[in-house]
Amino acid sequence: MISVLRIIYKICHVFGSVFIAVRQKHKVEDAIPPVGDRKLLLLSASDIAEMIRNREVTSEKVVLEEARKVDKLIQSGEYDKTELKDKFPLLGVPFTIKDSFCVAGLRHTAGSYYRKDIIAAEDAEVVKSLKSVGAIPIGVTNVPELCMWWESHNTVYGRSRNPYDTRHITGGSSGGEAAVQGAAGSAFGIGSDIAGSIRVPSLFCGIFGHKPTSGIISCWGQQPEVKGRLVELLTTGPMGSSRQRSAPHLRRAHRRKHPEMKDALRKAVQHLEQTYGVKAQVSACNGLRRGKANFSKLYHSLEIWVQAVSGAGGVPFYQPILGVGEILFRISPHTLPAIMLGIIEKMAYIGNQLPRHKQLIEMGYSLAKEIQDVLKDDAVLLYPSFPSPAPRITFPFRPADFSYCAVFNVLGVPVTQVPLGLGSKGLPLGVQSCGWHAQRPHYNQRC
Repeated sequence: MISVLRIIYKICHVFGSVFIAVRQKHKVEDAIPPVGDRKLLLLSASDIAEMIRNREVTSEKVVLEEARKVDKLIQSGEYDKTELKDKFPLLGVPFTIKDSFCVAGLRHTAGSYYRKDIIAAEDAEVVKSLKSVGAIPIGVTNVPELCMWWESHNTVYGRSRNPYDTRHITGGSSGGEAAVQGAAGSAFGIGSDIAGSIRVPSLFCGIFGHKPTSGIISCWGQQPEVKGRLVELLTTGPMGSSRQRSAPHLRRAHRRKHPEMKDALRKAVQHLEQTYGVKAQVSACNGLRRGKANFSKLYHSLEIWVQAVSGAGGVPFYQPILGVGEILFRISPHTLPAIMLGIIEKMAYIGNQLPRHKQLIEMGYSLAKEIQDVLKDDAVLLYPSFPSPAPRITFPFRPADFSYCAVFNVLGVPVTQVPLGLGSKGLPLGVQSCGWHAQRPHYNQRC
C-alpha cells in the first residue's frame, strides 16, 4: 500500500518540476580548470602532513600566512619527526568545514538569510579537536538553507556547482564541502550527516565521504542545533579524495536505479571477488528473497526515516506556509525546498498520532536486527547512495531519493560513500559500503 507520505512527496515532485522549469534557464558551462602541475592538491591529508614534517614542503606554502607558526615550530627542532607525528599528526594541514559548524572568527550562517551577519565566537567541538592535532581551518563551505535539502543553494551565498560539470548540482547538505574537495580546494573536509548529507554530495562530486557510527564524533557547535534522539541520527564525518582501502567480505542489495550506477556496483563486486576471492550475495529490496540475505524492509526507507525524525522530539523548521507565495514573487528570504520540507515536516508530526507511526518505528528496529545478523560475520553491505549521478540544476527534483542514505542514520551504522569512477557523461559514480558497529577487536576499522 502506498503511504500518504509517498503521495505527498510525489506531489512535491510534480510541483517542483513545474516550478524549476519556469524559474531556471539552461546554461552551458564547463568543468573547473584541471589541476595541472599542482600535484600537492591531489595528496591526502596524511601525505601532506608527512611532507611538512619532512620539510619537503612548508605549511606556509600550503595555507599561506596562517601557517607560519607551524613552520617555525618544525624549524625550531623542539620535537623530532616521531614526536611531531605522535603529538600533531595533522600539523600544518589545511581543512575546510561545512557552514553548519562554528569556526571562531568566521561567518556562521548555516545558509539562513537571518544568520548572514553572525560571526562565530568559538569553535565547534570537531574544530577544536582538529586544531589540537595541528590542522588549520581555512574556510567554511556552502549549505542549503538550514541544511534542509540535498542541493546546496541559499539566499545568502547562492548555489554551489559541481566541479565535474557546473550545470549539475553538488548535493546537500554538505554540498559546498563536497565541491571544494572534488575541486582539490583543501586537504580534507568535515561535513555532517542526518539523512545522507555527507554521502550524497560525496557521490555527486566524486569523493569519499564517511558517516561514522552514531556518537563517535561530537556534533556540538552546529546549526540547526539538534536535541533529543536527533543527536543519535546526526553524525559528523570526514570528506576527501582518498582513504585507506580494505578487503572485506561483501553483500550487495538491489533497488531501482540508473543503469550506470547499477553497472558500477556490478564492476565493484567483480573486482572484489576477483582480487580478494570473496563471494557476494545479492539481496533484493522489493520483498523478494535472493540468497541468504533479505532486506525487503529497505523498501520502506523513506517512511522509517521520517517517522524516526518526527518521533525524536525535534522542532518543525518552518511555520508560515505563505512563504511559497513569497518565493513565486521573489520576495522571500527562504528557498522553496526549505519551505516545502517545513510543510511536510508538519504533516509528518501529525502522523505521529497514527498507528502507522509505531509500526514503522518497530520496522526500523527489526531492520537493524536483520542487518546485524547478516553483517556481524565480518561482512559489508554495498548499497546505492542515490538512484543516479548528479542531476542537472534544471532537472526536476525527486524529494524522496535521499532515503537511499537516510535509513542508515536510523540504524546508526558506519557507512562510507566510495567513488567508482566516471560515467559516460563524465559525472562521478559510486556506492555506499555499510558495516556493523558492534563492539569487537576491529571495531575502529569500521568506525
